[in-house]
Amino acid sequence: MRIRDLGVIDDAVVELAPGFTVVTGETGAGKTMVVTSLGLLLGGRADPALVRAGAERAVVEGRLDLPADSPVAARAREAGAELDEGALLISRTVSAEGRSRAHVGGRSVPVGLLAELGEDLIAVHGQSDQQRLLRPARQRGALDRYAGEALAEPLARYRTCYRRLREVSATLEELTTRARERAQEADLLRFGLDEVAAAEPVAGEEVELAAEAERLGHADALSSAAVLAHAALAGDPADPDLLDAGTLIGQARRALDGVSGHDERLGALAERLAEVGYLLADVAGDLALYADDLDADPARLAAVEERRAVLAQLIRKYGSAEGGTAEVVAWAEQGAQRLAELDGDDDRIEELAAEHAELRGTLAALAAEVSAARAAAADRFAAAVSAELTELAMPHARVTFALTRLDEQGGLELDGRTVAYGSHGVDEVEVLLAPHPGAAPRPIAKGASGGELSRVMLAVEVVFAASDPVPTYLFDEVDAGVGGKAAVEIGRRLAKLARTAQVVVVTHLPQVAAFADRHLVVEKTNDGTVTRSGVKTLGDEERVRELSRMLAGLEDSELGRAHAEELLATARGPQEA
Repeated sequence: MRIRDLGVIDDAVVELAPGFTVVTGETGAGKTMVVTSLGLLLGGRADPALVRAGAERAVVEGRLDLPADSPVAARAREAGAELDEGALLISRTVSAEGRSRAHVGGRSVPVGLLAELGEDLIAVHGQSDQQRLLRPARQRGALDRYAGEALAEPLARYRTCYRRLREVSATLEELTTRARERAQEADLLRFGLDEVAAAEPVAGEEVELAAEAERLGHADALSSAAVLAHAALAGDPADPDLLDAGTLIGQARRALDGVSGHDERLGALAERLAEVGYLLADVAGDLALYADDLDADPARLAAVEERRAVLAQLIRKYGSAEGGTAEVVAWAEQGAQRLAELDGDDDRIEELAAEHAELRGTLAALAAEVSAARAAAADRFAAAVSAELTELAMPHARVTFALTRLDEQGGLELDGRTVAYGSHGVDEVEVLLAPHPGAAPRPIAKGASGGELSRVMLAVEVVFAASDPVPTYLFDEVDAGVGGKAAVEIGRRLAKLARTAQVVVVTHLPQVAAFADRHLVVEKTNDGTVTRSGVKTLGDEERVRELSRMLAGLEDSELGRAHAEELLATARGPQEA
């Protein structure tokens, strides 16, 4: 991993061993930046305050060695990344302005993809993680994760039933609390539908009525105009001397008939005159029929205007000027459907109430099944963690899980009690610790010292490693508050975990550092920064000096060196065995 312009680090390369790598250094030297860098590579939050003062951006680049068939490699390929002989290159850039970019296998990707890959790559465990695990909700989540499929399957069925119960409860609540509003809405709909049904409007009817009213209102003028136009075209019997258009066209046609045979052009004009004559005759006939059909009927006009007034009122109430009666008809159809829904609510309330009662019974049965699976897993988990604590110099400590239920009015009926429930079931989960025989089990937040808490958290992580393994574990000073023999046992346990996974530990304890396969030290330069040469991989002699510094504060102390050599010998002995 290469780190540039992050915190106090100017430019440094961190090479992590396949087994147990430990990172040490003076306080403030930048050890935490190693943890922060891994966090950024795996999708952690980008804080512009991390960018080194005076730099434009911080960059972290990493090389991951992956099996070709690993889920991480497959997901990276899906995102368009390329692997180089099993190695995946990833990088994260954070600008001083807060912008963040991510690259995987040479392809720009969303930062969320890094977080997705990180879930299968690494388990980060630091003091902040300890605080989160002190919360009962986190402890329940840890237990459920450990329980595996035996709990996951009934819990999935429980949650499906729980979601349906919430939906039914919400619908029932709405239907019952809004009964008055629904009744008022139904009454208004019935009135409107009755009004529309009485009028029986037809889509587009108002347009036809408007045309008819216009015609009836001007019947006399229309009739007079039709008669005069007919007379102009076909003549007036009352005035035989009046020259009409038909007579004149006939005269013009006859004038051409005698000579049109001598010239094609004139013959074509004669034919056109004949067509005009036929057309005039047709129009004159239509005008005569129109005048005969047109009837000034005041009674019909009054009926049309009355109907138009009725339709206008309906359009104003249930439609719009643009939509007209078509919109009124559509409103009536939709209103009828809504009224059917409202009228059917009483039946629906009965059906939902029956389903609600049935769902509560089913949910109670599933909650009992979830509780049983959780209790069985809690016994196994507690026994496994207690066994680990024995290996961590707490041979008499015992971890147990308290699974309790809270009484709540309106909760689930279970084992003769009415208990609170949620999406997780009915169990409240808390980890209890009895540090020595005769001590009453107490919540780990209250019953464990700082050193004991660190060992409990490490034991929990080791147990998880057996049931839910990841390739890499990162421990950031989880040995805080620990010393002496307990620190040696923590180092021994981390070394054992490193036989099956990559383990990276940031520590200030020489007893832990002595067990590492690779020892990295972070050193500042005189100007307070960490350069490329500031993260060193120590050889045997250099490890003795660093352990001596960690033990006595003096690199060349003879007593410190002797103690450091003894620590290394102790650490290597069990490893070789």
